[in-house]
Amino acid sequence: MKRNFKEYNQQQNWLFPPSIEELIPEDHPVRIVNGVIEHLDLKPLIRAYSKDGQPSYHPKMMLKVMVYAYMDNTYSTRKIEKAMRENINFMWLSNKQVADHNTIARFRSQKLKDVFKDIFKQVVLLLAQEGLVKLKEVYTDGTKIESVAGRYTFVWGNALKTQKEKMARQLEEMWEYAQSIADEEDTDPTPPDFKKVDKEKVEKTAQKIDKILKGNPKASSKAKAKARYIAKNFPANLEKYEQQEQLLGNRSSYSKTDPDATFMRMKEDHMKNGQLKPGYNVQISSEDQFIVNYTLHQDTNDIHTLRPHLENYEYLYQNLPETLTADAGYGSQENYELLSEKGIKGYVKFNTFDKEQNKAGKKRKEKAPFHRDQLYYNEKEDHYVCPMGQRMEKIAQATKTTKSGYRQTVSKYSAKNCNGCPIRNVCFKGKNNRVIERNHALEHYKQKAREHLLSELGEIKRRKRTADVEPVFAHIKSNRNFKRFTHRGLDKVELEFGLHALAHNMRKKSA
Repeated sequence: MKRNFKEYNQQQNWLFPPSIEELIPEDHPVRIVNGVIEHLDLKPLIRAYSKDGQPSYHPKMMLKVMVYAYMDNTYSTRKIEKAMRENINFMWLSNKQVADHNTIARFRSQKLKDVFKDIFKQVVLLLAQEGLVKLKEVYTDGTKIESVAGRYTFVWGNALKTQKEKMARQLEEMWEYAQSIADEEDTDPTPPDFKKVDKEKVEKTAQKIDKILKGNPKASSKAKAKARYIAKNFPANLEKYEQQEQLLGNRSSYSKTDPDATFMRMKEDHMKNGQLKPGYNVQISSEDQFIVNYTLHQDTNDIHTLRPHLENYEYLYQNLPETLTADAGYGSQENYELLSEKGIKGYVKFNTFDKEQNKAGKKRKEKAPFHRDQLYYNEKEDHYVCPMGQRMEKIAQATKTTKSGYRQTVSKYSAKNCNGCPIRNVCFKGKNNRVIERNHALEHYKQKAREHLLSELGEIKRRKRTADVEPVFAHIKSNRNFKRFTHRGLDKVELEFGLHALAHNMRKKSA
C-alpha cells in the first residue's frame, strides 16, 4: 500500500531564496532588542575603542548580540560564538558576522564595564517614555547570589584575631621566660607592649630573646627551639594576617579565590541546611516588575545597603523616587532618617511590625502590661511612670555607633525604689531597681512608619511589594537558572548582573 508523504528533496533549489529578515517573525523578542538598542546613544561605548589597529566589530552589533544572548539564557562566550554561526536570530542581529569567543569576552569585560550603567539607564528612560514605568514609586528588595569562588576557601576575621592574640601570648610567655633566666645586664625593666603586635615588634623581640637564650646554660633546648620557631615564622605570619585584614575591611569574612566575595547564608542552599557560601548581596528597585535600579554589596544584611542604593538611583536619573516600599530588613533609625532627609515617603517595616499585627502578637501585648512599651511616658518632663505609679527618672544618656558610623542616642530611666513592691516579681526579675532603655528618635520613626504602613495606601503597597519585586528575583534565579555568578570581583559581577537586569527588562517589554 502506497503511503502519502509531502515531497522531500534536499537538492531542490529555491527559485527565490528567502532573506533572513523574512524568517524572523514580526513579534519576535529579537526585534525588540534590535529596536531598543537602535534608539540608544552609544557614543560613550564607541569612545572605548581605539582609532588605531585593525577595524573592530561595531559595538552596536556586539551589544545587540550580548543582550539577546542573556535573554536567550546563553551566557558562555563560546556558546554565543556558536550561536552567531548557527542561530538565525543571532545571524540576523550580527548581519552574519561571527566574532570569536575571546573578542566577545573582551567586549563584555573591558568595553562595557565603564558605560553599561549609562546604557541601562537609557533603556529604563525609554520604558518611561512609553509609559511602562514612571520612576516615582519603587519597591526595593535584596537577594544573595553565590560567587563562582570555592565554597571552602574562607578567611574569617575572628580567626585572624584569635591567631594574632595567640601569637602575642606565646611571644609574651617567651619574653618572660627569657627575662627570668637572663643575666642582670640583659634584663629589660620596660617590657614590650604585647597587646598589639606587628612584624617589626616581633622581629626585635625575637632578636632580644635569642640573644639571652644563646649560650645561656639555664635555657632549655625546648625553649631555644620555640624561640627559633618564633623568629622564623611569626613575622611572615603577621605580615600575611595584616594583608588579609586589609582585604577584609569591615567584613567578617572573604574567599581566597574571590576576595571581594563575603560568606553569606544562602536560602538556595544545595545542602538545605543554610550553609555559609561566598556570595554577593544584590539589591534591586522595581516598578511593575521592571528593574529600574540595581547595586551589588558585600554586606551580609540589607540594613546598610539602602544609602548606596539610593545614591546610585540619584546618580542615574538625577532624581529620587517619591515613595519606597521595602520589608523589615531595611527598618532602622538610619534608614528612616535617610528617607526623611531625601523627601521620600517610606513604607518600610521595622523588625517587630508583623508580630504586632498578627493575633498572637496582639494577645501577647495585652498580656504584657509591664513591658517597656506599655509604660506611660511623660514627654514634657522626660520621665516614665511604672505600673505602681512611681516615677522613673532619666539617669543616663549614651551614644552608640553602628557599623556604618551612624550615631544613635539611647536614654536610660530608673525607678527610685522597687524594694517591697507587691508586683515586683511580675514587673521585672533584676535585683536592683528597674532600669529601661529608650531610643526616642527610633521610636518616633517607628510610629511614623506604623502610620504609613497601616494606612489604606500602605496596605496596598505592602501587598503589591510581594507581587512586584519578589517575582523579579524568582524569574531571574529560577526561570532563568541564574543562581551563581560566573565571574570574580565586585565590578565584574555587577556588570554580569546588570546584563541579566537589562535582559529581564527587554523580555518583559516583549511579553
